[in-house]
Amino acid sequence: MAAAISVALYEQVSEEKNIYIMVVAIAVFMFGMMQLSAKTPSKNQEKEEEDAE
Repeated sequence: MAAAISVALYEQVSEEKNIYIMVVAIAVFMFGMMQLSAKTPSKNQEKEEEDAE
């Protein structure tokens, strides 16, 4: 994810912007954020477990 952010920022400040590199960098970043958020437990997870019992 850090590499995707670095590439996106580098492309943003360069004179000749390549839109395809920006799209790929954003897609990699979003995929990484999706994987990271899947590991984070929900606030309501304890309530849901109690309701299931």
